[in-house]
Amino acid sequence: MVRVYVLLFLIQVALAACALISCLSAEKEQVKALPRAIWVPVILLFPLVGSIAWFLVGRERPNGPAGVTGVRGPAGPARRPLAPDDDPEFLASLDERSRQEDQERLRLWEEDLRRREGELRPPDERDRPEV
Repeated sequence: MVRVYVLLFLIQVALAACALISCLSAEKEQVKALPRAIWVPVILLFPLVGSIAWFLVGRERPNGPAGVTGVRGPAGPARRPLAPDDDPEFLASLDERSRQEDQERLRLWEEDLRRREGELRPPDERDRPEV
């Protein structure tokens, strides 16, 4: 019987820790019903009830599939991606910059190739224009 109580206590502590971390890491717009300054003591003083209350009514539930960011929900601003490689605007700017650099590099290679071909021609053909 003692093992059951210890297991239930550990589950309660883990639930309270998850609720506290969730509460403290939530954006200001995601905290509902009470201010964050009230939720933290409720979770700490009443770990089981406070944790369950936080997950049920204290936070805004995600609207999209789990792990999807940058989605605009019906009741709130768009969430920013967590990393630059998840940001579509950043990826588009990288693609555009890469495309421009590739075009410039190709232009320089073509100029270099024309110059080298001109150096390899016999002297009498150098004066004639290229076809």
